[in-house]
Amino acid sequence: MNFDVFNGDADGICALLQLRLAEPADSILVTGVKRDISLLKRVDAKAGDRVNVLDISLDKNRQPLMDLLDRRVEVFYADHHQATDIPVNPLLTALINTDANVCTSLLVDQYLGRRFSAWAVTAAFGDNLTDKAVSVAHGLNLSDDQIESLKQLGICLNYNGYGTNLEDLNFAPDALYRFLYGYESPLAFMADRRDIYQALLDGYANDMRLAKRTKAEFQTEHAALFILPDEKWARRVSGVWSNELANLHPGRAHAVLSLNERGGYVVSVRAPLNNKAGADVLCAKFPSGGGRMAAAGINHLETDRLSEFMEAFVSYYSR
Repeated sequence: MNFDVFNGDADGICALLQLRLAEPADSILVTGVKRDISLLKRVDAKAGDRVNVLDISLDKNRQPLMDLLDRRVEVFYADHHQATDIPVNPLLTALINTDANVCTSLLVDQYLGRRFSAWAVTAAFGDNLTDKAVSVAHGLNLSDDQIESLKQLGICLNYNGYGTNLEDLNFAPDALYRFLYGYESPLAFMADRRDIYQALLDGYANDMRLAKRTKAEFQTEHAALFILPDEKWARRVSGVWSNELANLHPGRAHAVLSLNERGGYVVSVRAPLNNKAGADVLCAKFPSGGGRMAAAGINHLETDRLSEFMEAFVSYYSR
């Protein structure tokens, strides 16, 4: 039996699309909203089964991974988030690279010999790796209009993954994956399934329009912090708006917080684009925090620790 375990954002979905285009097989899909990354514990695999794990932190899934390997389950693990002490096991194939200019789909693209690179470009745009995405796209001889289309799709796929729960999203990630599956080119998907693509575009545009009305709680030359209301649109847009703020102000770090159903905050942090470092270290100082060097987050920040986070955020990026 096959299990495909993947982050519900652009990178996780596009990584799996590439794998399954190269190796078609029936599988059980295990995914969730973007911040739902403790996914391996849901996998009930036994000896002889194969599990693909894409775009979720090994450090956050270490024990379930070790349990699978102990049960003689074959595991393919590709990711770009924090990972310490990667296990050495003949049943584990690990493609893990935490470089700030790498995403999981780019790792899978290289692993597959560049067979479905347009999907990797789409994912890289979704992860706000714009320079890298454009560089790979130029190697595919795509026109500027085609590259812009891949950028819009990547942003929208990434946008769709944000939310506290599946009810916040426009499309459940497994359903969105199934809409995309079978298209060797994202350009073909956009031409053929305009209904799905347009729904993503419209949702993104509407939510971004609301986000741009939000005033900063504080902002300096080096850091700015925004707090969004407890609304579905705010939970959906927090990550992509963080990316846009980073693009508009590449010398500044950004934190976007939105209230969650537990009475705390969900936090998205973006390091300055001209110094993609530290977001993972900062967020890891708080419970449920983690991510990658350029972009990280905290799933639940208690309200009484908001001042502590603000001070840590400003201090870290004012050094």
